[in-house]
Amino acid sequence: MGVVEAARAAAREQVLVAMLGIPRLLAHPVWRDADPDQGRGVGVLLVPGFGFGDLSLHLTATWLRNRGYVPAGSRIGLNVGCTTELVDRLEKRLQAHVEATGGPVVLLGQSRGGGLARLLSVRRPELVRGLVMLASPVLDTLGAHPSVVKVARTLARLSAMGLPGLLDEDCFQGSCYETNSSAMAKPLEVPAVAVFSHNDLIAPPKLCADPCAECVEVGSTHTGMALDPELYELLEPRLAAWARAGEEKRQEPELVPLAHSA
Repeated sequence: MGVVEAARAAAREQVLVAMLGIPRLLAHPVWRDADPDQGRGVGVLLVPGFGFGDLSLHLTATWLRNRGYVPAGSRIGLNVGCTTELVDRLEKRLQAHVEATGGPVVLLGQSRGGGLARLLSVRRPELVRGLVMLASPVLDTLGAHPSVVKVARTLARLSAMGLPGLLDEDCFQGSCYETNSSAMAKPLEVPAVAVFSHNDLIAPPKLCADPCAECVEVGSTHTGMALDPELYELLEPRLAAWARAGEEKRQEPELVPLAHSA
């Protein structure tokens, strides 16, 4: 890629540029043609990307709600904290959403959020109906674009200086890193979809291709993936199938042993 092409590609990853795609999403049939019974009340826990909060997935939550799902935010702030601490917090949030919706829920995470959701799926598979990872470099969590890793290491230095609630050095090379790297490599026990894009400058597609998931490609940028109609076109039938499967399981009749005659 030449210098000019690289500069143009980098510009497309800017948040404000990605937001220019919102009108296209809102005008698309995949947004407007909503079946309110599709989700059957299935819960979905949304986990934002590195440096972003729940507001970044607001449109995704709206799309889900319009189709009968029950979306919930992660409540982990800007997703810049220690990996282990964030997964612990997400586990409590997952348990609460399972109780609120009456059954296992879907985990949907973008970028680092998808990695956290995968770790949570490995830890508590009985609470997870399905997993969606959007542009999540789960095969190498430190393999994202150097600029992103640089920001993360800066946060670790600030943590060492006493600023709370941030990634620390243990997340890069200590027990936290080793524990979560081992967990990330474990096979999934839940159905999963990993979405990647060759236009993604942040998370290389080869690092997003989870061998335990159905891997699908879209044409969006990293930052704009959750604003791309193509993403929702591919997610809609998969989420609907998970919702139907859950309902069929709940409706299975309980088998009562026949009494033996004397």
